[in-house]
Amino acid sequence: PDVPLLFSFLFFLPLLFLLFYSINTDMIGLFSFCLLGLLKSPLRWNNYSEKFHLLLELEEQQMNRALIKYNIPNRNMKYAVMFRDRVNSDLLVLEVPGVSNNCSSLLNGAEVCVFPTGYTMSVYGYRDFHGCVHSVKLDSIELQFRSDLLDYFEDGMMFKVCFTVNRLTLALQHRAVILAVKHTLGKVLFPAPPPYSSQQPELPNLSVFDAQLKENPEQYRAVQHIVAGSSKPAPYLVFGPPGTGKTVTLVEAIKQIDLTQASCHILACASCNSAADLLCMKIVDHVDKGKVLRMYAKSWDSDCIPEKLKACSNLKEGKYFFHAKEELKKYRIIVTTLFTAGRLVTSRIRQGHFTHVFVDEAGHAVETECLIPLAGLLDSKTGQVVLAGDPKQLGPIIKNFSAQKFGLGVSFLERLMNNFSLYQRDKRNRKFNNRFVTKLLRNYRSHPAILEIPKELFYDNELQCHADENSRNSYCRWEHLPRKFPVIFHEVTGQDERDASSSSFFNTTEVTVLMDYVKKLLQTQGKTISPKDIGIISPYRQQVQEIRRALEKVGKAHKVKDINTLKVGVVEEFQGQERDVILVSIVRSSHVNAKTDRKFNMGLINNNKGFNVTVNRAKALLIVVGNPNTIKTDRTWKRYVTCEDKGLFLTVVTVELFSSAWNPELRSEQKGEP
Repeated sequence: PDVPLLFSFLFFLPLLFLLFYSINTDMIGLFSFCLLGLLKSPLRWNNYSEKFHLLLELEEQQMNRALIKYNIPNRNMKYAVMFRDRVNSDLLVLEVPGVSNNCSSLLNGAEVCVFPTGYTMSVYGYRDFHGCVHSVKLDSIELQFRSDLLDYFEDGMMFKVCFTVNRLTLALQHRAVILAVKHTLGKVLFPAPPPYSSQQPELPNLSVFDAQLKENPEQYRAVQHIVAGSSKPAPYLVFGPPGTGKTVTLVEAIKQIDLTQASCHILACASCNSAADLLCMKIVDHVDKGKVLRMYAKSWDSDCIPEKLKACSNLKEGKYFFHAKEELKKYRIIVTTLFTAGRLVTSRIRQGHFTHVFVDEAGHAVETECLIPLAGLLDSKTGQVVLAGDPKQLGPIIKNFSAQKFGLGVSFLERLMNNFSLYQRDKRNRKFNNRFVTKLLRNYRSHPAILEIPKELFYDNELQCHADENSRNSYCRWEHLPRKFPVIFHEVTGQDERDASSSSFFNTTEVTVLMDYVKKLLQTQGKTISPKDIGIISPYRQQVQEIRRALEKVGKAHKVKDINTLKVGVVEEFQGQERDVILVSIVRSSHVNAKTDRKFNMGLINNNKGFNVTVNRAKALLIVVGNPNTIKTDRTWKRYVTCEDKGLFLTVVTVELFSSAWNPELRSEQKGEP
């Protein structure tokens, strides 16, 4: 898509003035002051375009700065030596020790330019080759190039390497901002309360597809309002705390609209392919697959497409294709990611073709990402937007400090809930207006002890435990659980460590404790648990790698063949997921490093949204390993580790007593033992 380069130019304009026109430096200060004024000003419809273009430009510059350190030559390497991948000969491998601990998310899909150097120039001459990053491994990067490089490539050839951000996703966001203004989406983006004289549409009596939903008054009410279009032109919000069935609610609404509205065309989006797949698989349970298109980007690995969705996808005979505009218009329901929805805009489907646009996990997306399926496709007066998410969980991941500070890290969902009375509690009765927003209250995931603190701190004590009783109580009688409550805080006084080649941290003492818990779980639970039922969360990628290495050793030593199905990841990778058992490694033991984390919004200390996501992934058992002296500097964690007044807690176990903690004769000596 065509995107104006205005803001790229603006950042260099003061320097150009200074160099070529000798303008007084006061002019540069004035120019910078104007940009800062724009950043500081509240977001309004009359500055919407300018502010978001500027924020996106700041973020892009930060992303490119983060990639510079991988360019070669650098202080450690004069040139890059590449080899063909042993599995896929169309890929070239560049070894970069520790790369997965730093900018793996930025590098994936990044553009790369290589220049022959040394004897390699005798083969290719003085020219460059452009390609992209195919994937990031533990200590290497897989690169994809066209045949003009591959045809003559031999292992050991030398190159200079330069990485830059793939601008496609940024360009889609810039275009969406332009189209939002062009098509006057102001009433959608800045919704106003309806006139007092306006009547609420009559709510339909629905025969639901999901029988359980009929028993859930909040879910049923939300579906009624969405089907009736009661909030239009304002978006309808489904505020769903963890495990409350946000996706189930959206899917039911989509099915009901398809059933009852003959002229509807529905666009259902999610921020990632796995979430979009989940949406689509639930939709096709009761909807004719011939009505549904699951549209993938050509970069998506076709091996990852669920078998259930291949028949309704744009994958044919192993290759992706994209339908012509007239073919796309025949589908009643199109499911895709937010970015791939940009293809629908590019195909020039008329504005207003889609009567309903649904966005799942909207709280995790940048507002300009949410604009992609709206701007240019939705009629601002008659279209219905539905956003589902939780503003109390992790928002968008933003790299640039200023972009985060001035609003890019606030999702569209969170901005609406924070700033518009339509989506806020009535000051008199403390209830939400269900015409515009529904808060889901029934948690179908976790044991009450796991829910207790998040419920109190983030959800006004309104969450209700409706998880299956057998499932949620499955670890209450675990022989290594000192109390009947399936929540443990294991006290560890370890040390923050960091490799010279990495900016990430790890804590080997915590890794040792985690592995002991994993072994005990697998040994004592027998056939009732497998590694895929366990998840381990840490906020630092280096710690994630240390845990994975330790797990490999555990798997070999104890002959656990499927140990690699035990998921280990950073907090962001677990959002929207659940496991029977969750183990958490805090890592931080240094107060100084904890302060740095707080300043740059890293780690789990002083990160309420990260805390909320982390502790709510567990269904039946939660084990947190960390240094209490460090985490008690955070009020949220302090409340967590000192909640004996609820009668809940928590065995506190020290490293020295850990081995004896598994001895029934010595267990009564532990702190907190009944």
